[in-house]
Amino acid sequence: MKTFARWMTSSPKIIVCIWSIIFIVAAVLALQLPSKLEGDGFSVDGDHAFVSNELAKTFDVPKQTIFIVFENESDATIEQALTDVAALDDVQTIVSPLDDRDSYMKDGVAYGMLHFDETVSNLSPIVRELRETLEPYPAVHITGGPVINEDLNSASQTDLIKAEAIGLPIALIVLLLAFGTLVASILPIVIGAVTVIIAFGILVLVSGSVNLSIFVLNIVPMLGLALSIDFALLFINRYREEQATKSVVESLQIAIQTAGRSIIFSAICVIIGLGAMVVIDIELFQNIALGGTIVVFLAVIASLTLLPAAIQLLGHRLNKWRLLRVKDSSSRWQHFAAFVMKRPIMIIFVSVLLMGMAMIPLKDLKLTIPSVDSLPLSYDSRASYELLDDTFGLATQSSVYMLAERDGGWTSEEALLQIDDVAKTIAKDVLVLDVTTPFSASGMDVTTFYEAMQTEQGKAQLQPVIDSFIQGDELFMPLTIDVDGASTTAQDFVRDLSTTDLGVDFKLAGLAKYNQEIFDEMFQKIGYALAIIIISTFIILMLAFKSVLIPLKAILMNVVGLCATFGILVYIFQYGHFGLPETTIALIIPVLVFCLVFGLSMDYEVFLISRIQEEYNKGQTNTKATVSGLVSTSKIITSAALIMIVITGAFAFTDVMPMKQIGVGIAIAIAIDATIIRLMLVPSLMKLFGEWNWWYPFKRKS
Repeated sequence: MKTFARWMTSSPKIIVCIWSIIFIVAAVLALQLPSKLEGDGFSVDGDHAFVSNELAKTFDVPKQTIFIVFENESDATIEQALTDVAALDDVQTIVSPLDDRDSYMKDGVAYGMLHFDETVSNLSPIVRELRETLEPYPAVHITGGPVINEDLNSASQTDLIKAEAIGLPIALIVLLLAFGTLVASILPIVIGAVTVIIAFGILVLVSGSVNLSIFVLNIVPMLGLALSIDFALLFINRYREEQATKSVVESLQIAIQTAGRSIIFSAICVIIGLGAMVVIDIELFQNIALGGTIVVFLAVIASLTLLPAAIQLLGHRLNKWRLLRVKDSSSRWQHFAAFVMKRPIMIIFVSVLLMGMAMIPLKDLKLTIPSVDSLPLSYDSRASYELLDDTFGLATQSSVYMLAERDGGWTSEEALLQIDDVAKTIAKDVLVLDVTTPFSASGMDVTTFYEAMQTEQGKAQLQPVIDSFIQGDELFMPLTIDVDGASTTAQDFVRDLSTTDLGVDFKLAGLAKYNQEIFDEMFQKIGYALAIIIISTFIILMLAFKSVLIPLKAILMNVVGLCATFGILVYIFQYGHFGLPETTIALIIPVLVFCLVFGLSMDYEVFLISRIQEEYNKGQTNTKATVSGLVSTSKIITSAALIMIVITGAFAFTDVMPMKQIGVGIAIAIAIDATIIRLMLVPSLMKLFGEWNWWYPFKRKS
């Protein structure tokens, strides 16, 4: 680090120029990012995706559907609106409510459907064009998956602006309280903004080969700003400590060697948490792992290159425009540290009791995949979808699509009998309302159907029916189940059916299968992700601090703190407190919050223990080193945590529910970590274990 520190202080102007060029190029690219985002990221390369693609290609089953909702409209208006829509490109077929009033019209509400085939990959332009076309009809709205995703994209952009408008000014106030001068307080925010913009630019470059989720737009800046500002806060604080007795260059070199080391270890812990998500083969987790790793890497590089270069060029102007006189708070922290050191057992008991109480609601945790309820009620797509659901009961039943293969095709007598056997076996399940086969579609039993196929006239009449269900070696068989496709009952049904021996090779698709694959993938792989995080973090911290006990305590405290966080989330969102409606927790929340916060909270562990280790290595006793480390880092840890809390907690005031839950979850976890864990449990346990804290079996004998 010494050589790197000397090199970094040798040419600050060149470093700033390089960063400026990269920033300008990235800023131009970053403007394109919203247009590169598609879908919510909940996709798995499984049976559902395969069957959906195959049905779209082979059986002309629409891959995407947009609903047009008419409320108290006349037949003439419905017909004219659908005529206007039919003129648009890319629409495969249109289903009009006027063609089947019993199915599509009820209590003044009617709906039609626009179907799109597999050749249309991006429906965002079509959604916007549809809205322009239907603008003359104020009581006609569109909804469905593509429309909801487009609105989620729009809401995410609005949320990002809202969250940063709330979070950044408060972060500036916290920095002013820490540094007192405007220049020193603004610099970390500038570093954070540069980091996020460049990360956005890089994501645009990779978007051609990777499908990016709309949630990347919020999670990347949330993580990038919070970490960049935290790293800069730590670095500037250490630099100013050294500058009291040393030159600007000497102070920067020491800050790079000491604070820089802490920043690197902290970032490694965060990247481990992000990287662990890669083992979960769900597109959203892959996206966040990619975007998060990019922005964390940039945050480290900026903190160790751009930040010291900017400080060196500013020199003593870093302390310009003093707005507040920052008082020395070391005496207050000295008293606090002494209090903790005298009563370690009592403080441990109280801390564990508080977190244990917070965990109690965790028993009621209910996870669901985010859907239309992620959007606020103000969006027409959500209101229209709920209107359809209330009127027609769309969520009370669900369709499951079976695609079966058989060598030799499905039109022989033996094959037709096998189709009938499969349908009858499936129909025995109490959840199955209907199994549609070529026989039920033609109104014939299997024997009559086969006999009709033996005549040219009969075969010609049945050919459209045959083509709808049979193509070569493939058989398409839709079935309807009497339960919501998003329910656990529906997931259990398709999970069991997938493993049932029906005498044929088959795969399933549909909402129930989609949900089952997402849940199974997450719960089957989450153990591997947690093992990667815990084992890697233990090794990193053990090597960093030359201790076995310190990383073990850190991991255990993190797990307990995160369990307390999830309990509080259940209390807030599922129980509907603090003015929020009762809602389930998004499936991604436990994984994201655990993986992100496990790494983020290690920042404060590294900051605190690094300083304690410095003092211990100077010859102080374990207790004195703990007090010295606590006194010297408590203010900076508190400030860093406040910044992290306001940057992430600002998303509590946004509208997209999963982002609201992520922001609140991270803010709560950091608050618990920086107060109960870092300021109370860590020093108490350091005192309690004494010299055992520094036991390390791999020390070289002198």
